[in-house]
Amino acid sequence: MPIEIGSEIEGKVTGITNFGAFMELPESKVGLVHISQVADNYVTDITKHLRVGDVVKVKVLGTTKDGKFDLSIKQVGKTAWQAPRPRKPREDAGRPQPGTFEDKITQFLKQSEEKLLDWKRNLEVKQTGKKKKPLKNR
Repeated sequence: MPIEIGSEIEGKVTGITNFGAFMELPESKVGLVHISQVADNYVTDITKHLRVGDVVKVKVLGTTKDGKFDLSIKQVGKTAWQAPRPRKPREDAGRPQPGTFEDKITQFLKQSEEKLLDWKRNLEVKQTGKKKKPLKNR
């Protein structure tokens, strides 16, 4: 029986690396379970989940050019299409609601003018070496 993509088969762990586990499959085929496909949660140490010699059920995700298989343990028993989890709506309670276009333009122009004045003051200080005194009310 040939191994097909999407099928679930049993495999024996033959080697463990920091990036995944090598599996021996039926018909003397070889595959790799990447560390991201070992469990549903984030895996930092694969040896906490698998040991050499373990026999586990894996799902075939694909093949490589040289006849090896990409495998997954965490997708065993799941359908190929899983509905995305419903997301909670973002709560922007702390943020002010955006204003009108005119408000945004006015605010932008004010900020731009302030930045331009700061830039000009800094340029004058660099050119002359001394600060200009602010004008007092006359």
